[in-house]
Amino acid sequence: MDEQLKQSALDFHEFPVPGKIQVVPTKPLATQRDLALAYSPGVSSALPGDRKRPAGRL
Repeated sequence: MDEQLKQSALDFHEFPVPGKIQVVPTKPLATQRDLALAYSPGVSSALPGDRKRPAGRL
């Protein structure tokens, strides 16, 4: 691989933000209340039927 192409590929993956994939929240997570609603025990209220499934089954 020629050096210019190699450097271009490295720059492509590093700038402006390193990487190719980003995980972004779909709900606001700015406050303690937001986090409480998003995660246990808040999340268990949103999924009441989840407890009826056998472990490991979706």
